[in-house]
Amino acid sequence: MSLDVHATSLAGRVLAPAGSNTVLAERTAEAAAGPEPLYQAPLHKHEDDEAWYVLAGVLRIRVDDDEIEVPAGGAAVVPGGTPHTYWNPGSEPARYLLVMGARTYQLIQAIHAPDRGDLRDLFTRYGAELLDY
Repeated sequence: MSLDVHATSLAGRVLAPAGSNTVLAERTAEAAAGPEPLYQAPLHKHEDDEAWYVLAGVLRIRVDDDEIEVPAGGAAVVPGGTPHTYWNPGSEPARYLLVMGARTYQLIQAIHAPDRGDLRDLFTRYGAELLDY
């Protein structure tokens, strides 16, 4: 098994094997400083399914007009084409595994690039739609 498809520790790493449409990343969502949610992404949709497995803390995930709370040890999957966003409603950081398609991962990388340009155009370029921004 090559190193690009296997990790003995995922902390701080992303598994994105060449040719695979599945990307696995461990992430941390900080708690909001005030009463308003600190969204990890704006409300959006894309073709890829997306899944979260919460390792520590809690995530709240908006799926269409519903919200679900996922505690440590819990998981959620949002089918492709479904509007969604998520945040940490707790008072401590939340650690989670994020499973996504390769194109969604590329979008996330582009969002965090210093020269990203217009966010709505960026979502369109990666086959996603920004819904509430």
